[in-house]
Amino acid sequence: MDITLNKKDNTNASIKIILNEADYQPNVEQKIKEYRKNANIKGFRPGKVPASYIKKLYGKSVLVEEINSLLSKSLTDYIKQNDLKILGEPIPNQEDAAKIDWDNQKEFEFEYTLGLVDEFDIKLDEKFKIEKHKIEVTDKVMKETMDNLTKQHGDTESVEESKAEDSLEGKLSTADGEVQEKVVLPIEDAEKKAQKQFVGVKKGDEIKFDIEKTFKSAEAKSRLLGQNETDANAASGEYILTVSDIKRTKPAEINEELFEKVFGKDAVKTRAEFDQKVKETIAENYDRETENLLNRDLVDSLVEKTKFELPDEFLKNWLLLSNEGKVTQEQIDKEYDLYTKDLRWNLIKNKVADANKDSIKVENDDIMSYTKGMIAEQFGAYGMADQLGDNMDSFAQNYLQGENGENYRKVYEELLNKRVLDFIKDKISIKEKKVDLDGFKKAVDKN
Repeated sequence: MDITLNKKDNTNASIKIILNEADYQPNVEQKIKEYRKNANIKGFRPGKVPASYIKKLYGKSVLVEEINSLLSKSLTDYIKQNDLKILGEPIPNQEDAAKIDWDNQKEFEFEYTLGLVDEFDIKLDEKFKIEKHKIEVTDKVMKETMDNLTKQHGDTESVEESKAEDSLEGKLSTADGEVQEKVVLPIEDAEKKAQKQFVGVKKGDEIKFDIEKTFKSAEAKSRLLGQNETDANAASGEYILTVSDIKRTKPAEINEELFEKVFGKDAVKTRAEFDQKVKETIAENYDRETENLLNRDLVDSLVEKTKFELPDEFLKNWLLLSNEGKVTQEQIDKEYDLYTKDLRWNLIKNKVADANKDSIKVENDDIMSYTKGMIAEQFGAYGMADQLGDNMDSFAQNYLQGENGENYRKVYEELLNKRVLDFIKDKISIKEKKVDLDGFKKAVDKN
């Protein structure tokens, strides 16, 4: 066997493998013997079928199978032994393979193209600067939050005539006769200019409205129609709401009853404590959002500043072949920049992790602990976290084993991603920038 590497540049190479008869024939002969021993062919006693007859029946398929097996092992071993850092999988030369004469050839030559990882350096020091947004909890935000809390925990009653803060219940129909027997239309969901047609109405009134002009938000349309946002967003034309009831929520009083509903029994006892706890909760939520934005900006900046080449032609070809029938060349070309951005970040992340193994570790106990926390948070939203108790380990194990182990890999990658980012943040310069909520939203939307 002869294996040679032809490195064309930093990111592209090919491997040529030449097999002669001595490389594969012993395995072929052994497999023929096994076929002969186990063959059950009419006219021959078991184990007595002539070897020549077995070769005639199965010789070519055995030869192809053994050579493919030998190729796969040899290629994998060569890449591993020579520490070749490859992208995707080696792509065989299909044209050369199609020319093979399996009946007569004794020597076989195969060629594979490879995509290689280019060498690159990552500079992580205080010269690497990035901004982290800090959202201030303003009086305006506090008032909006208090209004939402008192409304959320308030009592709802039926009224005779609607105001802008009410919700209308009734039957919704279209011009072509399609009817939904019961819908709920919060008047605040409608566009400001469109709200006036829903104010001052009474039970039994019919309101005609153009759904596209009335609701610009796909989310609002979705709530009204009870459809997913994609389907709801496509709705158009005139609709008729026949009002059967008008609901008004009387805001809850800010007292101990509300304190308990929002934060639990005995968590706060005075209005001052309640205001402070609300403010802290808002700040914690904001901190999570600003941390997510920092992580996004940090990844974008690292990808932009860390320069290295990719084997673009190879990768596009590999993506097309490995997803045969699932994607087109046009789709790959369209999504290629997004794909390479993720690929570049993964290469950077893995290099940082490999270079700092003592500091960046993800072990099985970490994965279990993280998964249990994730499950507790999910069930906690439904008030069930305390009920899981001793079953938490079982829940976590079942989740991690799901999807044929894919969930385990996802949690590992998520934890690795977090720890690499935390490691990087300790090495670079992060400057805090105070913004209001609108300023933060603009920062999120800029990309």
